Amino acid sequence: MAAPYSFRTLPDYLRAHLRLVFVGINPGLYSVERGHYFARTTSRFWPAFSHSTLSAPVRAELGRTMLGPEDDRRLLRFGIGFTDVVKVPSRNAAALRPADFRTWAPRLLHRLESCRPRTACFHGVTAYRAFARYALGEARSDWPLGAQSLTVGDTRVFVVPNPSPANAHFRIEDQIRWYDRLTEFLEGLATARAPR
Repeated sequence: MAAPYSFRTLPDYLRAHLRLVFVGINPGLYSVERGHYFARTTSRFWPAFSHSTLSAPVRAELGRTMLGPEDDRRLLRFGIGFTDVVKVPSRNAAALRPADFRTWAPRLLHRLESCRPRTACFHGVTAYRAFARYALGEARSDWPLGAQSLTVGDTRVFVVPNPSPANAHFRIEDQIRWYDRLTEFLEGLATARAPR
């Protein structure tokens, strides 16, 4: 699903009924220049994703042990997409203003309602807090990591740590564990929906 933005940004890699959509805060300028999600080599996303059980089927089919930014669009065929809360790129997320989230969070809600992924995984509590406040009307500040009580229609919500190196509270090993927990969550959803 391509979104025609009036400025240069990363495309939304979305289609109907994906198994999982990763949601970032907003694209970094470096990633936009390279044309791929999490393109900066210091980002923990691709190394952690590559070492997690979440990417095991992708790695097996592609015959590789490591995945990288150039694989972002390719993940659509494995039921995994990418988008952001705010599509305006910046040097870092601290440059975003409340008005940016107020404008863009409802647009993300519309995209998720249109595509109806099984799960939306937000990278970081900051991204989810802004979405919950400006798109769902929930102004809490103490959202936990993991599965969330709020849903977007039938779409379940899960929050993992932000893989940015600026998020010094978490190491790459922590990020891998959170993607493994996300795998367990997705498997639980699949089991619950399976016909008996």
